[in-house]
Amino acid sequence: MIKELVEEKEWLEAFPVMNELRTHLNESTYLEILHSMREEGYKLFALYHNEQVVAVTGVAIRTNFYYGKHVFVYELVTQSSQRSKGYGEKLLSYIHQYAIHNGCGIVNLESALFRSDAHRFYETKMGYEKFCYSFKKVL
Repeated sequence: MIKELVEEKEWLEAFPVMNELRTHLNESTYLEILHSMREEGYKLFALYHNEQVVAVTGVAIRTNFYYGKHVFVYELVTQSSQRSKGYGEKLLSYIHQYAIHNGCGIVNLESALFRSDAHRFYETKMGYEKFCYSFKKVL
C-alpha cells in the first residue's frame, strides 16, 4: 500500500527510513524542516509492506521555464534491509501517475555523484535520462 503521510505520527513512522538517506537529521530537526517544506507544497509518501514503512519519497509540484509544471523528487529511499524487492520502482511509478494526475509532463530528481547504484536504477530500470550537472555553493 502507498499513501501520503499527513500526520506527524505518520512522519515519525517514516523517519527511520528517511534517516537512512538523510543521516544528518534527528527527529526534531526532521519534523521542523518537514513542517516548513509542507508549507511550500512538499508531500511525503510511503510504501508499506506488512504494515511497516519500507520506502519513502518526498516530492513537490513546481513550475519553471525549462520543465513547465513538473514533479520534483527530493528523496526516494528504501529501507536498506528491503532493497531489491521492487519497492523503489513501485513508489516512483506511483509518483509518475501522481504527476500525470496533476497535469505534470516531467518528473525530475537529483542524485549525488557517488550513488552509482541509484543512477543505474533511475536510468536502466526507470527510464530516466542523465542530462546535466547540479551545482551548489555553500555560503
